[in-house]
Amino acid sequence: MLIVFGGLPGTGKTTISRALAARLRAVYLRIDAVEQALRDSGELSGEVDAAGYLAAMALARSNLEIGHTVIADCVNPVPESREGWVTVARTAGARLLQVEVICSDVAEHRRRVEEREADIAGHLQPNWEAVQARDYRPWSEADVVIDTARLTPEAAVAGLERLALQDGPL
Repeated sequence: MLIVFGGLPGTGKTTISRALAARLRAVYLRIDAVEQALRDSGELSGEVDAAGYLAAMALARSNLEIGHTVIADCVNPVPESREGWVTVARTAGARLLQVEVICSDVAEHRRRVEEREADIAGHLQPNWEAVQARDYRPWSEADVVIDTARLTPEAAVAGLERLALQDGPL
């Protein structure tokens, strides 16, 4: 099974996806970590662009093909990145659960963005203005939308765990 998270920075994706990965003993792929590793390598002459997503998708496919559950923690902002994950799941013959994480309380979302600290060495967290300016398109194909202004991370993880463990299509 492939569980793909998406949503703007500061909505709670990492908190929920990391906890769910621990609960399911799933492979956890965090795009921020992949992208920072690519920057740290010194091999890129410009922006990371799609390279982080492509690397993570290759790792996801390899793990899905040997039967692991994979959780991808990413902003997943545009239809092209989302379709890439759909293709990974289809190619590997895996179930796909697409999870969008939002925070409908703008003041709370801003507080989270402004107060959080980087947990990846060298990674620069976006400020509130950058989050607001981010190109993030509506995600009508998401199977689940979690509003972290209304649902605790623990409740979100419990609900997603139930969905992940059910048999058959979502």
